[in-house]
Amino acid sequence: MKVAMYYGPKDIRIEEMSTPKIGEDEALVEMKACGICGSDLMEWYLKNRAPLVLGHEPAGILIKKGEKVKEFEIGDKVFVHHHVACLTCHYCLHGDYTLCEQFHTTRIIPGGFAEYFKVPAPNLQIDTFKIPNEISFEEATFIEPIGCCLRALEKCHIEAGDSVAIIGAGVTGILHAALSKILGASKVFVSDLVDYRLRIAKKFGADFIVNPEKEDFLSVVKAETEDRGADLTIVTAPSLEAYKAGLNVCRKGGKLCIFAPTDPGKYLQISPKELFFSEIKIIPSYSTSHIETRKALQLIKAGKIKVKELITHRFKLEEAAEAFKTALEGKESLKVMILNG
Repeated sequence: MKVAMYYGPKDIRIEEMSTPKIGEDEALVEMKACGICGSDLMEWYLKNRAPLVLGHEPAGILIKKGEKVKEFEIGDKVFVHHHVACLTCHYCLHGDYTLCEQFHTTRIIPGGFAEYFKVPAPNLQIDTFKIPNEISFEEATFIEPIGCCLRALEKCHIEAGDSVAIIGAGVTGILHAALSKILGASKVFVSDLVDYRLRIAKKFGADFIVNPEKEDFLSVVKAETEDRGADLTIVTAPSLEAYKAGLNVCRKGGKLCIFAPTDPGKYLQISPKELFFSEIKIIPSYSTSHIETRKALQLIKAGKIKVKELITHRFKLEEAAEAFKTALEGKESLKVMILNG
């Protein structure tokens, strides 16, 4: 079978690999659509693992199953989560599913950017489910990123009437804007350096959009919050400047959500004295779990988020190198999709 083998963000090669063999409690899925995630573009995050097949937002058709698999039938349209928790360890019992050891050792094989991938038993049992006929494969690829954003907002205990400031209007920033409005936010502010992305954020529910090169974000937020600042700030851009901006616009007693990692060796200087007296809460949120993926499916099914409107580019698997180049360099690109068949 064909796979898109990652050697670096600008070195993606189409190679041949043996189709994975499955066990009695596993399944084989034919990939139909898989989105490129921002983490697929982070060279520092991947360089020690390359070469490898990326792709963790896949949707496809189950074409083969082991004899012990009873919940699925050949021909089912499925979403498969690449990581799943054990549900029984100390972390899982505390709801910290993404910190579970099994969560970090489970994965689809070899990855979503392949003609076929194997679904190991834990993934199949815990976080694989059928896609309703009314949801396309492309729409289903958004289950994972929506789940990630939903988990972050729920960890931050967003409340009806909250003001939310979002730094970074990539796909996840826009999804945060849409979900914040769905969850009852009164005012959503989005900041980004790219005007195209800001226009899309406005379409997805942002009340105020600001390009900080043209307008002061803090001034806009304070003018609309009685000079307090935002109740919740979500930083989706992986830079120290973004986190400084996030802290600046967060009100006393507010929450700062860390949704994107910076490069290794980057540190944000924070005064414990100022943090103590401001009582700002810093809440990191990494990935998603089996709980949010199901909620994400229902949001897509109900038409609450028009995810197809976030897809700006589509490429065949054989064109994966061009797809990655577009995702890396495209000024007017959001979700770049890789399709098979």
